[in-house]
Amino acid sequence: MPSHRLLRVRELLKREIGEAIRREIPVQQAGLVTVNDVDVAGDLKNAKVYISLLGTTEQKKTALDMLNKNRPRVQAFVAKTVVLKYTPRLKFVVDESVDRGNRVLRIIEELEKTTPEE
Repeated sequence: MPSHRLLRVRELLKREIGEAIRREIPVQQAGLVTVNDVDVAGDLKNAKVYISLLGTTEQKKTALDMLNKNRPRVQAFVAKTVVLKYTPRLKFVVDESVDRGNRVLRIIEELEKTTPEE
């Protein structure tokens, strides 16, 4: 289990990265981008940012391209707002857990509709 300090750093990074993405990535072009979680290495030098993308397939592709292109700017924003010895190098990873969860819920709803009630 991560230390209390590491959990606080993760939550702080999650909030500030979300704010940076809101400023840098236009919703009209990229759809809605949300930060689900941030997984920080123990030495705080690397961080995986798990993101969800809502929108069309083209918007999702554009969003991921824009995030990777603007990674240094997002990282610089985080460096200004979060005071750490090292600013973690960010890596954006698409988190499909929300889509999988929605799919499971749809399957359950379909099963409930098709099963006869006694």
